[in-house]
Amino acid sequence: MLAQLFKTFSKIGAFTFGGGFAMIPMIETEVVDKHKWITHQEFVDLIAVAQSCPGVFAVNISTFIGYKVKKEAGAMVSALGASLPSFLIILLIAMFFNRYMDVPWVAAMFRGIRPAVVALIAVPTYNLAKSANITLSTCWIPIVTALLIWLMGVNPVLIILVAAFCGYLYGQFIKPTE
Repeated sequence: MLAQLFKTFSKIGAFTFGGGFAMIPMIETEVVDKHKWITHQEFVDLIAVAQSCPGVFAVNISTFIGYKVKKEAGAMVSALGASLPSFLIILLIAMFFNRYMDVPWVAAMFRGIRPAVVALIAVPTYNLAKSANITLSTCWIPIVTALLIWLMGVNPVLIILVAAFCGYLYGQFIKPTE
């Protein structure tokens, strides 16, 4: 089982580009659909927890899944599997990139990757919004939050604290009456 965890998360770490959010569809396919290590609802919950924890998203989620499957050993093996391929790839790129960054086709290749990365992030974001039941009546919350951070320079930690407080109030006073 430990070898399977390492192999699964190594494959995810090696073949997905664009960061943690771009990995979401592949992680879901592997751990929910193929191996059935967790349910879809557990996966959605893990995404929320992994986002709120400090550190790399893919490592966080792989650690949680590894722990659920094989406790401490599973957590370590899964985290190593998720991070080792990226580390090695970035190390190789860093060793050679300075020599080739002025080569026109290399620069064009990196410019071409950018739109694909945006799409790789947009699709799971849309799917997560559907899973979290974000509708047109509630989509103002992430939009206002992004604008507060971007335009007004509001500290994201303050927004998280206010959101936690509002969620608590909602759960205590509003939701039970619905």
